[in-house]
Amino acid sequence: MTDLVDVRSGVPPLVLVTGPEELLAERAVDQVLADLRVASPEIELVAVETAGYEAGALAMHASPSLFGEDKVIVVRGLHEASDALQQDVLAYLEQPAEDVTLVVLHSSGNRGKKVLDTMKKSRARVVECPAIKSDRDKADFVTGEFRRARRKIAPDAVQALVEAVGKDLRELASACTQLVDDTTGVVDHDVVDRYHGGKVEATGFRVADAAVTGEAGEALRLLRHAVAVGVDPVPIVAVLAGQLRQLAKVGGAGRGRSADLARDLGMAPWQVDKARRALRGWSGPALGRAIQAVAAADEEVKGGGRDPVYAVEHAVLTVVREHESG
Repeated sequence: MTDLVDVRSGVPPLVLVTGPEELLAERAVDQVLADLRVASPEIELVAVETAGYEAGALAMHASPSLFGEDKVIVVRGLHEASDALQQDVLAYLEQPAEDVTLVVLHSSGNRGKKVLDTMKKSRARVVECPAIKSDRDKADFVTGEFRRARRKIAPDAVQALVEAVGKDLRELASACTQLVDDTTGVVDHDVVDRYHGGKVEATGFRVADAAVTGEAGEALRLLRHAVAVGVDPVPIVAVLAGQLRQLAKVGGAGRGRSADLARDLGMAPWQVDKARRALRGWSGPALGRAIQAVAAADEEVKGGGRDPVYAVEHAVLTVVREHESG
């Protein structure tokens, strides 16, 4: 119904933010607000929450303000919205108010689908916020963060950063910001290691990297240091299991370009390349036995055994031994 765009701010009167990744959704809303405030510094912000919504409230919020300021109304959680809120949004879309920008957030699911469809038909700007879960997605996210900051980060540094702090996207974003703010030049592996090498996840990956490449002495040194400083064996075993599963996936995928295999396997290209290098010392049967040994260790460190430290050390030595036999 409306395809107008505010020439001063570049923001259309309708904006739809969809997808489950909360950090990206928050950034999308912040960007809309920032753009609108360029043209209208005193713009009024109205937040509409789904919980406790009362019928007619949206129309009241959209009515002209006493002093005639522009407004931006942000409706959060449309995927949980009551029928009353959905009906009010649909009614608003039939006759949008002047000097009002409506921003609607919808995470996932079918609830609110009619509102989504109507907003799209009304030519709302649609901002996609897909989930970022796989290491490949996180690597792309890190690369994008540095590109936005007009900085360069080496591929192995991207890998190291994802391994060190990739469990939580907000922490990953914060780590990118810290590296951009606190360093100069190209961010390489050594820089990431200096800032984030002590994290639990990074320690687990170092142990796993040494084990799957047959470096018994290095694997044990890293493991014993981790245990000495209080690292729980559970995440170390989990990372080791994940590394072996990646070797199995890549080993069974056959030949092909790393980028193509990465897309098919849900991995990052650098993970495929890394697995291919590690696979040179493995046979299929040896890899299978190593996976079984780590699975047994996983049960022991989670309460099935008496000595978690012994269990993870035994698993690491078994992986090294199977690598040598392969």
